[in-house]
Amino acid sequence: MHQVYVSIGSNIEPARHIKLAIAALHEYYGKLDISSVYESEAVGFEGDNFLNLVVAYQTDQDVDKANQTLHEIEDRYGRERNGPRFSARSIDLDLLLYDDLVLQQDKLILPREEILQNAFVLWPLAEIAPDVIHPVEQVSMSQLWEQFDKEKQQLAPVEFDWG
Repeated sequence: MHQVYVSIGSNIEPARHIKLAIAALHEYYGKLDISSVYESEAVGFEGDNFLNLVVAYQTDQDVDKANQTLHEIEDRYGRERNGPRFSARSIDLDLLLYDDLVLQQDKLILPREEILQNAFVLWPLAEIAPDVIHPVEQVSMSQLWEQFDKEKQQLAPVEFDWG
């Protein structure tokens, strides 16, 4: 089994789309470890704030199939792929880590670069995987979060109604 970490983000009906994504991931993979939900400003464009979180699970899928499954879930819930890279999203599922694999293949880069660039990825990842070692940086997620410039991006945990 492979340990996988995935970031989830949405700024179009975010509560609805996050619940749908979590349900779909649970359907495919069973038990999920789920971080707190965080609110962040849109990065790279003017738009509504995002809700973000990270989930962890185990899978026997190879890395390509695991990534394909995430794209299938995004497509199911209205993800538009023909717009600008930085734009509003119904749902965004990004493979962050797949075991300790380091990979650069087409558009799939592991570990995902956003781990080191965005608080809305690193904080929830450090929350659920504090002792996981970044496969390139060779330090733990909690150490990366401690070192992160927290003034760079506004981010706050929010109460999320899972009901």
